[in-house]
Amino acid sequence: MRSTARFVAILSLASVALLTGFPPLSAQEGGRLGADLTPLGAEKAGNAAGTIPSWDGGITKPPAGYVPGKHYVDPYAADKALFTITAKNLDQYAAQLSEGHKAMLRTYGTFKMNVYPTRRSASVPQRVYDATSQNLTRAKLVNGGNGVQGAVGGPAFPLPKSGVEVIWNHMLRYRGDTAGRWVMQAAPTRGGQFTPVQFDEETQFLYHLPGMTAEKLGNRILYFKQTVTAPARLAGGILLVHEMGDQVKQPRDAWVYNPGQRRVRRAPQVAYDNPGTAADNMRTSDQLDMFNGAPDRYEWKLVGKREIYVPYNSYRLQDPKLKYKDIITPLHINPDHARYELHRVWIVDATLRAGERHTYKRRTFYLDEDSWQIVLMDQYDNRDQLWRVSEGHAMNFYNVPGTWTAAEVHTDLQAGRYLIMGLFNEGRVHDFNLKRTEADFQPDALRREGVR
Repeated sequence: MRSTARFVAILSLASVALLTGFPPLSAQEGGRLGADLTPLGAEKAGNAAGTIPSWDGGITKPPAGYVPGKHYVDPYAADKALFTITAKNLDQYAAQLSEGHKAMLRTYGTFKMNVYPTRRSASVPQRVYDATSQNLTRAKLVNGGNGVQGAVGGPAFPLPKSGVEVIWNHMLRYRGDTAGRWVMQAAPTRGGQFTPVQFDEETQFLYHLPGMTAEKLGNRILYFKQTVTAPARLAGGILLVHEMGDQVKQPRDAWVYNPGQRRVRRAPQVAYDNPGTAADNMRTSDQLDMFNGAPDRYEWKLVGKREIYVPYNSYRLQDPKLKYKDIITPLHINPDHARYELHRVWIVDATLRAGERHTYKRRTFYLDEDSWQIVLMDQYDNRDQLWRVSEGHAMNFYNVPGTWTAAEVHTDLQAGRYLIMGLFNEGRVHDFNLKRTEADFQPDALRREGVR
């Protein structure tokens, strides 16, 4: 086993080599989980420069002042920004910026990145750590990487050997057992005007339920139900999804309830690059949660790791003292309410396979090593031009605990607009103790609930 000091030194010296493909860790090194690696597979040590601290377990209990059922107290509210990146000093920090952030800084003179001390806050329950360790010897890719077999309860590949394994870790990361979310989405005009779209969302993460086994799980990994409650012209529409592990072998089951027709219909179009719900054509179906669904249309290349500035510990975006209009401003969200930190991220390039079709010809994903949450994503059009830049403003929902987003922001550089989704600063906080049964996620439930 390599010592922590030697591993950090090698990583520092090989930063350039990482960009062209750092050799993936082998499954035989599983003893490193919990030793020089965290239980989820991140490097436990900080970086050589001291700008990334060591991981000490993340947030293990809520901070003082937190009241269950209320909005989250920011555990790092006292932190001051170390510096601010703008178009004027971009070159000074270019080595630690994604291509998408460079483009945003160059395109929008009002965009800036306030960089704060790095806080490695990510954590999950012990049973998820235990399941992740067991997945080392039982999880494997099947059907050309389109499915995962044998895994349950935690990221399937804590020592990834390929790009598609890294993406599967994002899709199988822990966000709770069952979650109720009451969130807002908006697609403001270039001038900043917007109409809030309100969603009631319920998710049951079958893959993570206590006592679940790979055999009992089968091919279904979660149930998802989304109801539009505002504005009035959209209210009453319901989407139900049964998410499959291998969607090439068995496509996801999806249904929609149309309040005008009072009918439940199959919805096979809820996948890939079909437009997202009420998103004004500003995102694709597979951009929900940064990426979801079948990976079969892309070739996935594991580029390696880099230290870059990413949106992290974004507690301010859920602060109830803020109104939606304080966050949603012309061209991009108000940068004074965003927080960026230096973190190590896995980088995966996805290139459209020959003969396949998708709105995005190429996508670059940046995943937080501590949680497997996608925190940044660059999307290119068929001319190989950078088109859309996506940010997953991550935070630890420490009452779970688990890392998810306070908001997702998808910026269209060509249209000069963006979509923000998942805001809940003006609404109810998420309920991770939601009591639901399998019957609540069946088409018959839509018919019972479907009233305008």
